[in-house]
Amino acid sequence: MLAILDYEARWVRGTPENDFRVTYPLGYESFKYKGMFMQMVWAINQLSTGYYDWRAGKMTELTFLDGNKLRIDPTLNAGTVALMYYFSRNHSYNEWLRTMDQTSGFLSFYQNMFGDPWSRADSFGPIFPPGISQPEMSLPFVVHAAWAFISGPHGAWERTGPLAALDFAPPSAKTGCLASDHWIVSTAPGLVVRSGNGVVVVDMDGDGSEQTGWNILYLHVASNQRVAQGVWVEQDAHIGHPSCEGGTSTGTHLHIARKYNGEWVIADGPIPFVLSGWTVFAGEKPYEGKLVKGDKVITADLYAQSLAVILREIDDE
Repeated sequence: MLAILDYEARWVRGTPENDFRVTYPLGYESFKYKGMFMQMVWAINQLSTGYYDWRAGKMTELTFLDGNKLRIDPTLNAGTVALMYYFSRNHSYNEWLRTMDQTSGFLSFYQNMFGDPWSRADSFGPIFPPGISQPEMSLPFVVHAAWAFISGPHGAWERTGPLAALDFAPPSAKTGCLASDHWIVSTAPGLVVRSGNGVVVVDMDGDGSEQTGWNILYLHVASNQRVAQGVWVEQDAHIGHPSCEGGTSTGTHLHIARKYNGEWVIADGPIPFVLSGWTVFAGEKPYEGKLVKGDKVITADLYAQSLAVILREIDDE
């Protein structure tokens, strides 16, 4: 992001060339995305869309501001496509070609700031090693509790993001953003590396980094009795109570998603999302889907009707 910011507007090592680049540093002219912070939000969303849509096989071509289109080479990696997509969103085809030039474009600019990205990638190795599988995880609520499975695979962070997240809602006599005394529990053991603003992240390898190994995101966790950063939690330990805190929400619920080596892991993908033996399957649209365990099927339902209720049984242990 620093390299993009400097390449587009000279904000890091220089001075913005005009007032437009002060108001819209990355050149995306929209009142909704006015100012540095919102321009960065827009850029990150474009990079995320390019990265994960390519991962999921949903993106096959780029469309430029001048209407030109270009089919993407299928041998490229997701990080490269993310950058290609980002620059296509705000540039003409000819401008994009200049940006992609390896000797004078963005790559050489990045290398001048941060060194060779290919060497760094080679030293790290593949994000997903061959044969990787999800560690054992349980449903995020206590044994004998019955919560509603209200949303199947949908955006992990932004609405247009990778379909890595699920939503569960606690029992309630009323709808809306109400305080709940029901507990969210840890699906697996690990170290709490983030806790605040409705978010708890548990790092399963305990090295204190969200960028390595398996990490679990719990979103909309109420501030009252929320587990503190730095605490080691065992499986089924209390995380906190579901709420509407930490983002846009119309009702009290838990939003949960997985990461591996810093990348969101698609809920219905090569590494299945399995909780207490229940396997996640996506629907035709985001937020649709089902949980399947043997011959049992739970269908996601935003209104938490009876077919969406899932009881965590003791044999799920």
